[in-house]
Amino acid sequence: MRRHLSWAFLTLALAAAHAVAQSPARPLRIVVPAAAGGPTDLVARVIAPALGRHLGRPVIVENRGGAGGIVGTEAVAKSAPDGTTVALVFISHATNPAMNAKLPYDTLTSFTPVVLVGQQPLLLVAHPSLAAANVKELVALAKARPGELNYAADTASAPHLAAELLKHETGTRIVHVPYKGNGPALSDVLSGQIPFMFNTVNTSLPHVRAGTLRALATTGSNRSALAPEIPTMVESGLPGVVVTAWYALVAPAGTPRETIAQLNAAMNESLREPELRKLFSSQGVELAGGTPAELDAFIHAEIAKWGTIIRAAGFSAN
Repeated sequence: MRRHLSWAFLTLALAAAHAVAQSPARPLRIVVPAAAGGPTDLVARVIAPALGRHLGRPVIVENRGGAGGIVGTEAVAKSAPDGTTVALVFISHATNPAMNAKLPYDTLTSFTPVVLVGQQPLLLVAHPSLAAANVKELVALAKARPGELNYAADTASAPHLAAELLKHETGTRIVHVPYKGNGPALSDVLSGQIPFMFNTVNTSLPHVRAGTLRALATTGSNRSALAPEIPTMVESGLPGVVVTAWYALVAPAGTPRETIAQLNAAMNESLREPELRKLFSSQGVELAGGTPAELDAFIHAEIAKWGTIIRAAGFSAN
């Protein structure tokens, strides 16, 4: 999923990463299995200098996009497990096993979890003309008009998955209208051509506050700090509809435990830095942290959840 983070955010990230890269010490390489300038790339470039400070060595970012994250992820799976290479994976890491009949690595055994970096909830928004002021009314409307309500989403993105999860949990027949990117999808919801969609909180809120979109609910476990007045899907009576775009560090399988422990401790220290937290909070990213075991459990749960939804929806990248 594409999210439009601010140019100030990008500039700060690139400048900080460049400064760290000047150190002569042996670097840690963060492979981003996505294109430069996208959300995962920006997250990597912001955490890199902080992680470098706490590790005492430079951290560089390398983009290896392609095949929905598979190209870069495979490169890390096949890297030496010597503590010099990690991947910053995202939601496709959990959806690719169900989307692809055969992967060039095993998602659960080819990697060692390091830490969950952060999560970004989505916001369910509707055009003001839609006769639904909240989630309950939207579900009732969808049940009264099966197969008639459309939603906009970039195919196989987090917003698409969120809508299919809503469909699965409520037994409704809402119809996906595919788009190449969230920008065009948002434009058509704003114009009223499509009645609703899931989108990132930070890109939706200006339209909500301008009155051109109606906010129905966020998809995190808790209310978003950017919009504490908006209830969650859980509060709206749908405890199973929890969806976040997330970012996590994983290393090649076989990386020594002490190295994983060092990486985990340094990343947790980085995530406690006030400036880092403030920067991510302004973009609606909720920093996480925790242990490798907690990330392992999280990835297992994501694979199980999205596998069910993807199979039910008939998604396939093959």
